[in-house]
Amino acid sequence: MIWLVCCLMLTVACLLYVFYLPGRLYLGPEKTRAGYLRERKDAVYENLRDLNFEYKAGKVPEVDYASLKSSLQDEAATILAEIARLEAAPASPKGNRT
Repeated sequence: MIWLVCCLMLTVACLLYVFYLPGRLYLGPEKTRAGYLRERKDAVYENLRDLNFEYKAGKVPEVDYASLKSSLQDEAATILAEIARLEAAPASPKGNRT
């Protein structure tokens, strides 16, 4: 009987530990379009570095390297242009989105 009570208490404790939500949750900073674009730019630059490393290591054929590099550079240029456009535009109030 004592084992049943111990197992029941342990089960309740585990369920409370897993499913208990505190009254206040920290969700982190609000994401903006510019913040997302900066993260994406960092990822594209990292991909370019990795691609360059793998090409120099002989893991990527030259034809594939040229194609992938061109694609990543185009994506980076697009991202940088949009970041520049967002930074040049005046900040609009939150209620007035277009």
